[in-house]
Amino acid sequence: MDRRESLRTLLIGGAGTSLLLSCKLDEGTDVSELTDIKEKTFDYGRTPEEEARDEALLEQDFYTDEEMKTIIVLSDIIMPGEGSAKPASEVGVPEFIEFITKDIPSHQTPMRGGLRWLKNESYKRYEKDFIDLSQEEQIAIIEDIAYPNDVKPEFTQGAQFFSRIRNLVTTGYFTSKEGIEYLGYKGNSPNVWDGVPEEVLQKHGLKYDDKILAQSIKPEERNDIEDWANYQI
Repeated sequence: MDRRESLRTLLIGGAGTSLLLSCKLDEGTDVSELTDIKEKTFDYGRTPEEEARDEALLEQDFYTDEEMKTIIVLSDIIMPGEGSAKPASEVGVPEFIEFITKDIPSHQTPMRGGLRWLKNESYKRYEKDFIDLSQEEQIAIIEDIAYPNDVKPEFTQGAQFFSRIRNLVTTGYFTSKEGIEYLGYKGNSPNVWDGVPEEVLQKHGLKYDDKILAQSIKPEERNDIEDWANYQI
């Protein structure tokens, strides 16, 4: 797993960023060209100082390989995916968590301490590391720390850690491209206008002129430029 390249991909094309679209009309431009949306070269949306800071963070590895493997397992326990939805580990969530941990240092001690607690608890119960446990054994530990209102005193630290990583996993997942698609969130996306609904027209005693309706309201031709010279009233 190349963490740095994964993070660069997330920052450029994933959560919280967007491509800026532009359409410039110069003298002599063919108007028909305006029917195609042109994507501007990516605008990172950061000041040079912010961009340099992000690049510096991307060059660092906070978690050890063992810790990252544990984060991957936990991510998929929290967001395993279903149907066509991918699990968290396949949409960049572990890499997102590593970047956020470096970007917001207040996560560092609780996350590392929580991973250590999980490791110790796994050895205490099963004499193995968490990533080497069976799925049933992993879930048995998670069940004891996943529900804050029902946690026993001896599992308080584990519960605090799990709440933190659960928040990070869900944030990373539902701000990824795949997570947004899973939610069905459309955002500021264009739809197709096919005229005023017939029931509204009838309510006000109105109707479309048949020629206008036949010639002008054609969703499949919405990107075409109307040639009004050929339109006759």
